[in-house]
Amino acid sequence: MPSVAQWVGTPSVKGSSESMRMALLTASLIGLQITWNVEMTYCTPYLLELGLTKSRISLVWVAGPLSGLIMQPIVGVIADRSTSRYGRRRPFMVGCTILTSLFLLLLGWTKEVVSWFASDKETVKNATIVLAVFSIYGIDFAINAVQGSCRGLIIDTLPIPKQQAGSSWASRMVAVGSLIGYGAGALKLEAVFGTLLGDTQFKQLTVVAAFCLCLTVGLTSWAVTERVLIGHDSEEKLGAIKVLTDLGKSTLGLPASIKAICHVQFWAWIGWFPFLFYSTTWVGEVYLRYDAPASAKTSNDMTGQVGRVGSLALIGFSIITFIMSVLLPFVVKSPEGEEPPFTARPPAKIATFVQRAGQLKPSLLTAWTISHAVFAGAMCLAPFVQSLCSATLIIGVCGISWAISCWAPFAFLGVEINRLSSTPSYIPLGRNSIELDAPSTLHLDQPDFEQQSTGEGSGKYLGIMNVYTTLPQFVGTGISFVVFSLLEPGKSPELSDAPEEEHHSTEGVNAISVCLFIGAVCAVVAAFTTVRLGKIAKY
Repeated sequence: MPSVAQWVGTPSVKGSSESMRMALLTASLIGLQITWNVEMTYCTPYLLELGLTKSRISLVWVAGPLSGLIMQPIVGVIADRSTSRYGRRRPFMVGCTILTSLFLLLLGWTKEVVSWFASDKETVKNATIVLAVFSIYGIDFAINAVQGSCRGLIIDTLPIPKQQAGSSWASRMVAVGSLIGYGAGALKLEAVFGTLLGDTQFKQLTVVAAFCLCLTVGLTSWAVTERVLIGHDSEEKLGAIKVLTDLGKSTLGLPASIKAICHVQFWAWIGWFPFLFYSTTWVGEVYLRYDAPASAKTSNDMTGQVGRVGSLALIGFSIITFIMSVLLPFVVKSPEGEEPPFTARPPAKIATFVQRAGQLKPSLLTAWTISHAVFAGAMCLAPFVQSLCSATLIIGVCGISWAISCWAPFAFLGVEINRLSSTPSYIPLGRNSIELDAPSTLHLDQPDFEQQSTGEGSGKYLGIMNVYTTLPQFVGTGISFVVFSLLEPGKSPELSDAPEEEHHSTEGVNAISVCLFIGAVCAVVAAFTTVRLGKIAKY
């Protein structure tokens, strides 16, 4: 017989309005996205400058899926059973945020740290590469724990009718984080801060990212009060074997609807992997090969040069993502099960118009399907791009798809998790209030089936979905490794200071654009899988 969780307290979020409470609940995602952006924008050109080939860098990026595969599911299961008086998610958020910040600073100052222990030029060069790769792994492992906890906190705190609203607010915060991150990357920070935060663009960005992450996670942790789990009526010891066994059983026995959501994520993220990790470098290479003046190719800070050009293109991507994340929730129907039990009655003069407009709204499932098609169409054009303007336009269009990709899977998953943990006695809340400041009292001896929705298991299910988000990144890594090994096996002619005979050729199709094209094919498969989700879950 399954154990029954026992709780104390009620979830609440500080703030005088629903918008303020939603903003505070999801603010941590701003710092998270800034950190991801700095890593994805600058680390590839930084490693190229250190002398790594693209094929080896593709293996370095195994850090992302590997950390997601390990950290999010395990931290999710442990957090689900945490009895900390500070809540289940926030202790992990704060602790791992500090670790992430330390690794960010280490990444920015790898050369200086290595120089403290070695002086030989070749030794310093090799040790710098090793320490940089170690720092990237440390960032990825720590930030995945933060990300899983932040997403779990949203699902735990919000009732079913607000899951889509929470996911759309999360998407907005991701867009804001992208805009700030890419905006900071596009600026010449030395002109803003001088050498106060470091003597290179990359160093200054790592400081900015660490500060923003600590600030936003701290803000959310301060604003949210979690319910506290005080145990189960038949408590079992939580060991490593128990965690892995629980995860294995849950993964094999996933409800059909959650499994279908995970399958969509799998195919979609094979497509998104090369875009997220290589698009900045791709835009920078297009610029340097086709549009850049001769003076631009002799810069002393080529990492900063490529990063700024790529970030400038991705600012448009972020702006479109933000606009879409704000507008789309108003024109897209919520998943079935999130709708309130009543609809506000409009004035009689416009009632017919409002009714017809409502009937024309596409479902979130339809919007998700279309987003895959838009992304696939844009990426199919990548191999034919030969100007910075065209590359920027293609990147910008993908912002439409990214806004929905940051929103739809978590909205659907939030609905399914809360359906599993709620009962017929659940009473939906209205659209106009989160209803967090005065929820029904949860007594210590009150069993789960009498509660509205516990969100119990949200960390586990989010972790499992993250497995389906990270496994395709291994596939993407394998694809990019093969493509780079075949098309561009040498060192970067734009960034590396290695002898010319060690550089790869710039003739023919760009290797990154080929990876983007393969991603387009996978996005088409994701679109068909999304249609299948609708048939299984009947959204």
